[in-house]
Amino acid sequence: MTEYSKELLTYFYRTMCRIRLFEETVEKHFLNGEIPGFVHLYIGEEAIATGVCANLTKSDYIESTHRGHGHTIAKGADVNRAMAEIFGRKTGFCKGKGGSMHIADFSVGMLGANGVVGGGFNLAVGAALGIKMQERKDVSVVFFGDGASNRGTFHEGANLAAAWNLPVIFVCENNKWASTTPHGSQTSVENISDRAVGYGMPGVIVDGNDVFEVYEATKKAVERARQGGGPTLIEAKTYRIKGHFVGDPELYRTKEEVKEQFEKNDPIKRFEMKVLEEKWMTEKELAAIKEEEEELIKKSVEFAKNSPFPDASEIYEDLYV
Repeated sequence: MTEYSKELLTYFYRTMCRIRLFEETVEKHFLNGEIPGFVHLYIGEEAIATGVCANLTKSDYIESTHRGHGHTIAKGADVNRAMAEIFGRKTGFCKGKGGSMHIADFSVGMLGANGVVGGGFNLAVGAALGIKMQERKDVSVVFFGDGASNRGTFHEGANLAAAWNLPVIFVCENNKWASTTPHGSQTSVENISDRAVGYGMPGVIVDGNDVFEVYEATKKAVERARQGGGPTLIEAKTYRIKGHFVGDPELYRTKEEVKEQFEKNDPIKRFEMKVLEEKWMTEKELAAIKEEEEELIKKSVEFAKNSPFPDASEIYEDLYV
């Protein structure tokens, strides 16, 4: 059995807890009417962003989706500024003008969440082309859902990445639901990763609720990309615990289905069970980490609420054109 350092185990647990607590807090304040726009939560999928980003450096890139808070946090972005952005405050990454679906932090290689389904493929491939032209050893990762895998941009991005042998890892977070549409009714193949063969790249399936599996598969894909081996498609099988957006009436599935999936596949509980069983960590260590993260998220809300809104006079600032 693979042995993991205490540092890596701590990163896994701290990051998953940070994402979960952040998302639960965002949900609460959104329902209280304190957050503008829409928010899409990452609850139940924390192991994917965590396992992937544990293999990345600050200079590697990630491109995200409309469900991007977890990716942003896992890549190392500051939670104070992340929370402030979602609250629409001037101290946010985009000065409060982007909000939940356009959160970004270029300083840690997080190129942005994206309100367009499938909008991240060609941005990530373009970043990878830049890496290759500059002869760097970095990689570019694009996260996307099962629904986005059926958009034309997926084919364009995957085809170009393979044809030009670019250092891109395509990470499909197959959470079984594309908005209100179940995975089985939108594609004729069970595994999205099977499509990789059509582009001449490896296709890998992992349990997206097992941070160790995600980490190991990504490690191989990243090493391959850094050595000039080209792209990989990783399909992480998971389940979307919350509605498509906060406030979604979820008439397309039963509460019993959701409850069963969460009880069986909660990535945080599964991590806790494994590390305690293997005696890699103690209950005291886990409790201490969770307590620290609770305090961190609490302070991030205080930071956001105490920050000013951008002034109306700034609406045309920071535009490219």
